[in-house]
Amino acid sequence: MKECSIVPNEITFLAVLGACRHMGLVEEGRRHFDAMSRKHGIEPTIKHYGCMVDLLGRAGKLTEAEELIANMPVPPDVSTWGALLGACKKHGDNVMGERVGRKLVDLQPEHDGFHVLLSNIYASKGSWDNVHEIRGMMRQHGVIKTPGCSMIEVKGTIHEFLAGDKTHPQSEDIEKMLDDMAKKLKMEGYAPDTREVLLDIDEEDKETTLFRHSEKIAIAFGLLTIDAPTPIRIMKNLRICNDCHMAAKLISRAYDREIVVRDRHRFHHFKQGSCSCLDYW
Repeated sequence: MKECSIVPNEITFLAVLGACRHMGLVEEGRRHFDAMSRKHGIEPTIKHYGCMVDLLGRAGKLTEAEELIANMPVPPDVSTWGALLGACKKHGDNVMGERVGRKLVDLQPEHDGFHVLLSNIYASKGSWDNVHEIRGMMRQHGVIKTPGCSMIEVKGTIHEFLAGDKTHPQSEDIEKMLDDMAKKLKMEGYAPDTREVLLDIDEEDKETTLFRHSEKIAIAFGLLTIDAPTPIRIMKNLRICNDCHMAAKLISRAYDREIVVRDRHRFHHFKQGSCSCLDYW
């Protein structure tokens, strides 16, 4: 744009900051954010501040992100607080996460995602009384959790899977493929991240539950029905969890297959044990 003498505007910086947050370019993001008012006379809006909070949060700079919210010249909106809450969950800061989560639940009591994140934070530290409290609040406000589902198209037909789904006509074959995947993943050094299972159950049951996430079921179905070298393409309505992300990387190498997952935030292109997001999402 500089070479073409094109003057950047608010939208330009939103795009640039958005790219920085998805790639983890903290210093570059800071530089562009600072240049908005200092070099270009553009005052950042709440959307620009939200991008910076998300950028810092994703990078694990949670205290700095919270300080930025506290010192913003504009009132923080729900999206800005939500970005910080998501970062608290990702990086395991339960103290800040509880504080931010409570604020968000009060601000938007009908939002299922904030209740679920706060409940997950409590569950991750074994505070089951608080988990039951949040679930009670959800019932009181009529809030229903959006179930995670993964979709895959095969020969013009969309197949949709929920976690633990056994309703598909090829369910028996899918279960066999899941067992085969588990064996190959173990050979690849896979260790289930049972922190993702926020239920008060024993470790073995957590591992079983974890391996029946909708993404893994959809991948198993893709391996059964889509011949190589055609990529296996999956749509997920929520963010892919850390365990499914790791499993998808290893599956792509173990089966020599390309797997593309479009989750709530971005595309993940898994190939030969790596992901296009560079494990930053």
